[in-house]
Amino acid sequence: MADDIRPEDEPVAEGAPESGAPGAAGETAAADAAAADATADGIEEDELTVQDILDAADREASDPSNEHLADLKRITAEYANYRKRTEANREVERERVVGDVVKVLLPVLDDLHRAEKHGDLEGDSAFATIAAKLRSSVEKLGLTPFGEVGEDFDPTIHEAIFQQPSADVTTETVADVAETGYRLGSTLLRAAKVVVRVPSDG
Repeated sequence: MADDIRPEDEPVAEGAPESGAPGAAGETAAADAAAADATADGIEEDELTVQDILDAADREASDPSNEHLADLKRITAEYANYRKRTEANREVERERVVGDVVKVLLPVLDDLHRAEKHGDLEGDSAFATIAAKLRSSVEKLGLTPFGEVGEDFDPTIHEAIFQQPSADVTTETVADVAETGYRLGSTLLRAAKVVVRVPSDG
């Protein structure tokens, strides 16, 4: 009777997968995929070193991505704008502080202007020397006088205290300066008080 037992009738060991079972090929493929994921460029995950990380950072720095380049340009532009704003604010604050000091000296400069018109600053007198030194000092601070006879009248920097009709002019023109105007850098400290000649048909 033993001769009637065929190989395919032999019992299969419990728990052992049959060679023809549908899950055998799938399990093999899954194992291969897991092995491939655990390996990157021939380096096992548990073999990654600090040097590997530094090398990757060097590669990124030498060949940055478009995203990183965009971030770098944005940060650079923001820093440049910040510097411009800071420098502009610093200059405005400097002019304000110096302006507060110089304004105290404007009445003295007015007296010098009137003395000059009356001829009191002519020659090499001590008074003329002191006047020249004072004017030189305030000019070094950035103070600039304006307001000259014959220049066009500009209401943004001139204050008209009197108007003279005249057939000799075609536009409003400064005929006389009663009080000199002053600028400090880009800041108008005081408008010039002037007599204005206005066109007239006679």
